Amino acid sequence: MSLSVSPAVAASLEAGLPVVALESTIISHGLPRPDNLVAARRFESILTDRGVTPATIAVLDGVLKVGLTDAELVRISEEDLAKLSVRDLPVALATKSSGATTVAATSFIAALAGVRVFATGGLGGVHRDAGETFDESADLRILAETPITVVSAGVKSILDIHATLERLETLSVTVLGFGTDEFPSFWLTTSGEKLDWSVPDAAAVGEVMAANDTLGRRSAVIVANPLSTDEQLDPVVHDEALAEALRLADEKGLSGKEVTPFLLSAMVELTGGASLAVNLTIAENNIDVAAQIALAWSSR
Repeated sequence: MSLSVSPAVAASLEAGLPVVALESTIISHGLPRPDNLVAARRFESILTDRGVTPATIAVLDGVLKVGLTDAELVRISEEDLAKLSVRDLPVALATKSSGATTVAATSFIAALAGVRVFATGGLGGVHRDAGETFDESADLRILAETPITVVSAGVKSILDIHATLERLETLSVTVLGFGTDEFPSFWLTTSGEKLDWSVPDAAAVGEVMAANDTLGRRSAVIVANPLSTDEQLDPVVHDEALAEALRLADEKGLSGKEVTPFLLSAMVELTGGASLAVNLTIAENNIDVAAQIALAWSSR
């Protein structure tokens, strides 16, 4: 298999030291240039400052990369790369192509390398019109069969959050609120959806991970980490922008893979860039919590 684990990540895994996986899609598709490279370096420094090894994941020239050099981070930030989910990986390997990895692909590749904790912004989920389009993110199915702990700020409010939680329940994916009993809504602290389980700290997440392993389950543990109320996007601004973004998408007749990138771009424009600033806060908060979990897990 064309799997390349960086020396730093390999050494940490061998020694049982903490490692956190990071996705590359946020670098290549989620942030504008050249701010994306600054953010990528910042994300890794949050981990290294805590004594955790960063494992940013991407596919470069047909090789699954777990842990990137700075030159490779620059490449991810500057090149126009494809967005790769798990179904795209065989083609990328066979054609020696390059691409940035989604939540699904990052989770899959991280698990192949033995990385147990992954920090992202928000998960994919069930789309609002899924009853007609059957549009559902591959993230959900992959998380149902991949032993990794994913820290996220829930799913983006452009999706059907209630349906996403119902789908995760059907797939038997464990969802934990990190210091909360309500599921966050990415830009907003809460979605109004109650969670069955919450944990007070990273050590408690480690206990759940260990119990999941003891039971022989191969599914993920999702840690829903909300923004504080003073960090969230102004709810009024959010609701008005989301309503307008959805209206514009409908007006343009968008469907399938076109919808999400359009809505995210529209949210940035309609909020005057405020949603993008909140995106960065979300990513940094989740990386910090993931570092705590990785440290707790490695000390078991």
